[in-house]
Amino acid sequence: MFERILLAVDGSEHALHAAKVAADLARCMKAELRIVVVYAPIPPYLGEPNLQRAINSRLDEAQAILQKAVEAAGDLPQEKIHTELLEGDAAEAIIEVAKTRNSDLIVMGSRGLGRLAGLLLGSTSQKVLSHAPCPVLIVR
Repeated sequence: MFERILLAVDGSEHALHAAKVAADLARCMKAELRIVVVYAPIPPYLGEPNLQRAINSRLDEAQAILQKAVEAAGDLPQEKIHTELLEGDAAEAIIEVAKTRNSDLIVMGSRGLGRLAGLLLGSTSQKVLSHAPCPVLIVR
């Protein structure tokens, strides 16, 4: 049913649980799993050398989040798992990746690391749910 599953993670507890669920689905359906981490853009007014330090810091943080998600996903064949680090608005990037990679399903946590952790559904999840080109599975 699902051949290409897109997993969006941000390092939150909900996202890591979503990684386990997405990996289980991928294993059951022998699907490809694409794990995406989106980090916020760096303001260009920082100037050098601060700009490069900020970029390196964000990339290191995004890579660490990606590594945790891959570990949470567990054992998947190497050819069935793909990863991407993207800069930009999280919801817009997730929707764009889903469109360009022809994803059959988007899996993500219900709440991320945002300031309003008490909300039932995070703003990124809501936006993706509203504008996604395919079904979205929100994991708590």
